[in-house]
Amino acid sequence: MSSLVITTAQIKCSFGAAPGVLTVPPSALVNSNKQPVASIMDSKPNVNIPPFGMCSSPSNPTVASATTAASGVLTPQPCVPAVAAPWTPGSSTVMAKNYPALNNSSTCTCSWAGVISILSAGQVNTNVP
Repeated sequence: MSSLVITTAQIKCSFGAAPGVLTVPPSALVNSNKQPVASIMDSKPNVNIPPFGMCSSPSNPTVASATTAASGVLTPQPCVPAVAAPWTPGSSTVMAKNYPALNNSSTCTCSWAGVISILSAGQVNTNVP
């Protein structure tokens, strides 16, 4: 069983320097522990997914440019998440806002090759498949 993810969940990117906090709008139709439950569609950059400090992905054009300017020495640049697809896989049975609820085994991918994962679901009382 996985934990149901709510707003305030801790998330991280494999190329980010710092973790972030998932934000789920208070308009969510489902709550757990009096907090909005996330769905797989809560993957919008700078709305749900914050920057992760500095980005070190060579696929990120700003990192690539800065690295080239530094004679090939990897030069991290400020993270600007570029998520184009929802979280996967989500819960197989629990729905939130007409989409599968987000569980702590779900991930999403940044266009710059980073994998965003959930460090902490924000609560530990509610489990979902």
